[in-house]
Amino acid sequence: MATIEIEGSVFEVDGDGFLSDPSIWNEEVARLFALYDDIPEMNEKHWAIVKIIRRNFDEKGNAPMIRMICQETGIKLREIYELFPLGPARGACRVAGLPKPDGCV
Repeated sequence: MATIEIEGSVFEVDGDGFLSDPSIWNEEVARLFALYDDIPEMNEKHWAIVKIIRRNFDEKGNAPMIRMICQETGIKLREIYELFPLGPARGACRVAGLPKPDGCV
């Protein structure tokens, strides 16, 4: 199993850098993964997106469709890519502590 170290914390991750155990996720883990992905500070919009992704994962076991994220937050897709430069799947889902999504979100 691969690991990454962020500010002294070590996390087990898959080959794409997603948490191996989503149950260890919390807001501090999210903040650290955001730093790792060159997001120096999480603002309200970041957290709104992460919370929707997390809620959907907790309820349904997968990431939501990107359209649902846009509808529920009122944030346009272009802005999601500005907030999470790696995109909604690789960036936002990693910060939210999900496993790598099978398809697009």
